Amino acid sequence: MKIDGFSYHLGAADCFCEMVRAGVKRIALSHPCASKDERDAFLPEFRRLAEKYGVKFYVEDDPLLTDLFPVSMNRGKFNVIFYADDSALGEYLALKEEKRGAVARGAYDAVRHDIAVRYGHLLSYTDEGIGRLLAANDEKE
Repeated sequence: MKIDGFSYHLGAADCFCEMVRAGVKRIALSHPCASKDERDAFLPEFRRLAEKYGVKFYVEDDPLLTDLFPVSMNRGKFNVIFYADDSALGEYLALKEEKRGAVARGAYDAVRHDIAVRYGHLLSYTDEGIGRLLAANDEKE
C-alpha cells in the first residue's frame, strides 16, 4: 500500500503531538511545506490533533534558520510548531529575535553555534544529536 504525502505528514504530526504531550519534546516541528496553502490544508487536522493530545500549535511563516538543519530544508517554507508550555513557544520566539538582532548588528557569526545548540535543546535533542546534526550539515546560511 502506498501512503499519500498528506497522510504521511499528518501521521508524523500525530506522533510529534504525542511526544510533546508526554514531555519528550518541548517543541516539535511539522514537516516544512513549500507554500502557505499546502501548510494551511493541514491546519484543521493539526487543530484536531492538538485538541486530542492537549497541546497547542503555532503557525510559522518565517522559520528559524540555524546551522542545525540544511538551510534549504526551511528557507522560504511554512510549518507549524507544536508545544504544550507557553514558555517553550516564548523561548523559540525569543531565539528568533536574538538571531535577528545579531544579524542586524553583524554579530551573528559570534553566536551562530550557540543559537543552533539552544535551538536543538528546545527541540529536546541530546548534545550528541545536536553535534551530529551540526557536523553533518554542509548547507549553512
